[in-house]
Amino acid sequence: MTQDDMATPGLAADYDGRPVVRLRPKAEARAIRHGFPWIYADELVTDRRTQGLALGALAVLEDGERRPLGLVTVNTKSKIIARMLDRDPAAVIDQAWFEGRIARALAHRARLYDQPCYRLVHAEADGLPGVVIDRFGDIAVVQPNAAWAEAAMGPLVAALVAVTGVSTVIKNGLGRVRGLEGLAEEMTVVHGTAPQGPVRVPMNGAIYLADVMGGQKTGIFLDQRENHAFAARLAKGARVLDVFAHVGGFALAALAQGATSALAVDASPAALALAGQGAEASGFADRLLTRQGDAFEVLEALGIEGAQFDLVICDPPAFAPAKPALEAGLRAYERLARLAAPLVAPGGYLVLCSCSHAADLQAFRNASARGIGRGGRRGQLVHTGFAGPDHPVLPQLAESSYLKALAFRLDG
Repeated sequence: MTQDDMATPGLAADYDGRPVVRLRPKAEARAIRHGFPWIYADELVTDRRTQGLALGALAVLEDGERRPLGLVTVNTKSKIIARMLDRDPAAVIDQAWFEGRIARALAHRARLYDQPCYRLVHAEADGLPGVVIDRFGDIAVVQPNAAWAEAAMGPLVAALVAVTGVSTVIKNGLGRVRGLEGLAEEMTVVHGTAPQGPVRVPMNGAIYLADVMGGQKTGIFLDQRENHAFAARLAKGARVLDVFAHVGGFALAALAQGATSALAVDASPAALALAGQGAEASGFADRLLTRQGDAFEVLEALGIEGAQFDLVICDPPAFAPAKPALEAGLRAYERLARLAAPLVAPGGYLVLCSCSHAADLQAFRNASARGIGRGGRRGQLVHTGFAGPDHPVLPQLAESSYLKALAFRLDG
């Protein structure tokens, strides 16, 4: 994809024919110069020419005094109207450009992991805004969650194959974020052939089964790998409860480290079936139990049953995915902690997780502590975890630091 392919004919053009968009006079250009990658709709002059740009078009961004800031992609249907692609206004966004970004991302992951199972590209933090790529050996799953990436799938996929050598590339074009960009949903194989069944993913001494064509996100939550490992250190000889278990993330890691038993709870029968298959592939199917149902209802039922566990983990979906949902989300996290805390045996551990962008660490910690207290327990906060290093954070973008995991040791 060249700039000419993405430009709109008839636009006023500078910079070798590229369209130009400009910050409003009072918009703060300093944050952009210091690395903030987004421009919001109320910060940009949106005249008729800007409104005429195709979704994901490339343009040169200027500040209010007409000084160039870099090359951006523009989507007038999104609240994030522009995303910074390159500080060089003359950058050519072609296969070679993508190869440079992907090779840099790969070099980091290759230092971290012995096996090629990781998040290869983590959107803005890896210089590819709105693009997520998870790798499972010879299979890569691409989530093009921004309009420019949808338009650039050709050179992006060609670069991905050239740099990594993967034999299959799956486009996962599903999810709420694509709707915000004005994009349709689609799941398809864009290179190679679809896998025949779930993909085996080795992590933390266990074998996980990921449904890369039909599961949540890309089939498995790689961001929790480090938190799985920490919780597993607490699990030797323990009775474990994994709530919102999906394909058995915490439960399988705990069993691999010597947990005597693990109960995996999830609303999805398909996810629990994959957890069971993972336990069988790992050699400890006899120690995994599953229970399908609404997590809150199951927690209430376990409380009535008088169940006790040495380690309880709750890893729910985002209760506060955006600021309007923050108050309700924090109440849900508090309720979760209140129901889970009484199930922890004296001296046991409770691990609570949040992947909500809108709930920062302090707000989540406070809600969790209130819930534990309302559950009649007290405890120490012994560990705070985040996403693994294959999910780097762009320091200027708070939204890229979304995952939090709190481990409490509860009183006797």
